[in-house]
Amino acid sequence: MTQAWLNRIGTAVPPHDIHAAFMEFGRDTIVDPHKRALFDRMAAMADIEHRYAIIEAAPRPRDVVLDTDGFYRRGAFPTTAARMAQYEPHALHLALKAIRALDADPSSITHLVVASCTGFTAPGLDFQIMREAGLRDSTQRTIVGFMGCFAAVNAIKLADHIVRANTAARVLVVNLELSSLHLQEDFQDLPKMLSFLLFADGAAAALVTADPYGIGLACFRATVIPRSHDLITWHIGDAGFQMHLSGQVPGRIRRWLPEHGPALLPAETPALWAVHAGGRSILDAVQHGLHLPPEALRYSRDILRNHGNMSSATLMFVLAKILCDPDARGPGMAMAFGPGVTVETFSFDRP
Repeated sequence: MTQAWLNRIGTAVPPHDIHAAFMEFGRDTIVDPHKRALFDRMAAMADIEHRYAIIEAAPRPRDVVLDTDGFYRRGAFPTTAARMAQYEPHALHLALKAIRALDADPSSITHLVVASCTGFTAPGLDFQIMREAGLRDSTQRTIVGFMGCFAAVNAIKLADHIVRANTAARVLVVNLELSSLHLQEDFQDLPKMLSFLLFADGAAAALVTADPYGIGLACFRATVIPRSHDLITWHIGDAGFQMHLSGQVPGRIRRWLPEHGPALLPAETPALWAVHAGGRSILDAVQHGLHLPPEALRYSRDILRNHGNMSSATLMFVLAKILCDPDARGPGMAMAFGPGVTVETFSFDRP
């Protein structure tokens, strides 16, 4: 049977490191000293040093406006329409930057799979990429939309199915997320303030073919943690997409994994781990729930520290880091979590 291979990955982030400005802007809105102290403690524990966004931080003081364009102004945060107007050009620009980093021959691409949950247009980002990246009009295109952080696994899974069905297929997989477009102004709701501590923008472009180099893909699995459907939600509101990320998620994962996690694992003990860097507490939950040594999640922790949570693009950044490490060899396991709470995994091998 034909095996699909993730040959290589190109990644891209916007030019603006906005992590410190995001935290400062959010912190200064909290009036209650106890809530502010809790926010400071959460920020210190986040283990994030850099996050990149399409918006550029305004000079201090940022008591009224977060960014140089005045997109986020206290008391007048943008409508969903205004946010989508920003998504269309910036999404294409960042996706093309990742595709250029991939350095694949556009005339050879037969299929395009695009995953994104932070914006919608029609003709969509897939159409725009096809035209601007020089792909043929006959390229078969698929959008994986609104699946959240685990969409990376579904996009790769689609590419895997395509290649196994047609050995001549050359699939371009693009993950593009502009999470910075969906900041909310309900600053007194601390769970919502997590967006100031975690989320960022990023894009990844991957080539999946039957050519046997890179990462060999195998055994995709999916399941749902019981009674957790309301812990991660993502709704379209009048002022952007509104995310709810319950603080119960890490604990639920940590308690669920010891009993159910082994059924998701391959027969051969993984030497490499690519876990979606959803946050430090998520990575800690996986490490403790599966009884992994501290260094097992080093690639995921590095991406979290230097890029934050880029939703569906994050797992691809982790896999790209593994591909860039000449010492990263052997069987591996990829894992991501998202709304549901859904758990998506696949095993892989790096010869």
